[in-house]
Amino acid sequence: MPKLKTHRGAAKRFRFTASGKIKLNKMNRRHILTKKTRKRKRQLRAGGYVSDADAPNVRRLMPYA
Repeated sequence: MPKLKTHRGAAKRFRFTASGKIKLNKMNRRHILTKKTRKRKRQLRAGGYVSDADAPNVRRLMPYA
């Protein structure tokens, strides 16, 4: 069976922890920040984890991670 290619867009967005969880940076913090509240922007700074329902799809995109 041939090697599988890693989805490069997914590789730039997700990182795997040692325990196997998938980390991500939250969206909506690039531009149009003036209308977003200070609290919302502060909470977007913290990373997050991919939900258990979405994790299989991410793993399929990154077979060797």
